[in-house]
Amino acid sequence: MPLHQKDDVRDELLDDVYASSDLGQVMPKYKFPKEQHAAEHAYQVVHDELMLDGNSRQNLATFCQTWVDPEIHKLMDECVDKNMIDKDEYPQTAEIEARCVHMLADLWNSPDAANTMGCSTTGSSEAAMLGGMAMKWRWRQKMKAAGKPTDKPNMICGPVQICWHKFARYWDVELREIPLEGDRFTMTPEEVIKRCDENTIGVVPTLGITFTCQYEPVKAVNDALDQLQKDTGLDIPIHVDGASGGLLAPFVEPELEWDFRLPRVKSVNTSGHKFGLAPLGVGWVVWRDKEDLPDDLVFWVNYLGGNMPTFALNFSRPGGQIIAQYYNFLRLGIEGYRRIHQACYDTAHYLADEIEKLGLFSIIYDGRGGIPAMSWSLKEGIDPGFNLFDLSDRIRARGWQIAAYSMPPKREDLVIMRILVRHGFSRDLADLLIEDLKRCIDYYERNPVVNKGNEEDSGSFKHS
Repeated sequence: MPLHQKDDVRDELLDDVYASSDLGQVMPKYKFPKEQHAAEHAYQVVHDELMLDGNSRQNLATFCQTWVDPEIHKLMDECVDKNMIDKDEYPQTAEIEARCVHMLADLWNSPDAANTMGCSTTGSSEAAMLGGMAMKWRWRQKMKAAGKPTDKPNMICGPVQICWHKFARYWDVELREIPLEGDRFTMTPEEVIKRCDENTIGVVPTLGITFTCQYEPVKAVNDALDQLQKDTGLDIPIHVDGASGGLLAPFVEPELEWDFRLPRVKSVNTSGHKFGLAPLGVGWVVWRDKEDLPDDLVFWVNYLGGNMPTFALNFSRPGGQIIAQYYNFLRLGIEGYRRIHQACYDTAHYLADEIEKLGLFSIIYDGRGGIPAMSWSLKEGIDPGFNLFDLSDRIRARGWQIAAYSMPPKREDLVIMRILVRHGFSRDLADLLIEDLKRCIDYYERNPVVNKGNEEDSGSFKHS
């Protein structure tokens, strides 16, 4: 390189990043750049854009974990190049995944935890679909053996997360979703039994409903299905969607019967990156017995260096989240998880009590009988000068993200707000949130919304 060019490079290296030629112009947005850019300049551009995202710690709408130990950051760095599906190249990562499956089977009272089947997934949605597929395959095998048609499978559930609607559409299953009625926001045994027939592949209770965060009555549904079998001969299995509650109830309510203690429960899915406290990107599905996962759903591949089974929907995936999950299991144990989750429940109870004291809201769920969360609606017959969409929009000015939404059919008339209390949301933060809610209420008292329009609107900005 000629000397004068070396001087140019030296000058460039001494430039402040914001005085560089790269950042002195607009970086490409939608067309692939023709030229390369300095690593620190490209990093700074991306880093600066990410400042416009919300603060994840203040996101009280998400179920997902937003605080992790420093040690987890280290483990994630150490695993960034590991593809967990390549079990021949990374046998210890594969071993750790298997350990997590057996630990979960033990936690959920599997009759043979050391030999059961299960796997990691990218999240509880993929895990739920695997559980649903196994139910459909087992039902189809049973119907074919009886010489009966297999073209009209159905599944019964309460108000479910969108992944079950996707499952029903993608795998051509009729979703018999029990509609809400009055103040009943969950499935009941009576409503389940009304919808059962020989084409029912299974019943899916949710341990922590997305909309209200309550637990559905798995034991009561199990007992009702036992009685149905005695009366009619119909043998209908249960898959528990434990996306949230599967890693809560065993620690805080160990006496609650919802898992493999009930023989009719054939599979459970959960989300490691929710109350399992792992980083985003890991879920789990575990079957009660090997026989509950049909052989047709297991594929064997040998082109990664060894002959290995795979039955997840995704193939290549990072291994770091699995390693971080195992780290949490080892570090916390039953007592550590219990202490963390109980602290979250205590804060949820506190929030529910304090928000009720504000006088404008009816508490829908107070953090008892479900996951650590709380939800509320506006009291009937009052006009505080805002709707809940307005309040959600206003509180965001302080960084808080609190979901406001209408309920599923047939209670679309009811609009609620919901707060998820996760690890890292302290009592001090809860007090700051209450004070900010009071400021928002005071603001709308002075500046009431004139044109509220439809409740489903995100809030009007026209004020008197």
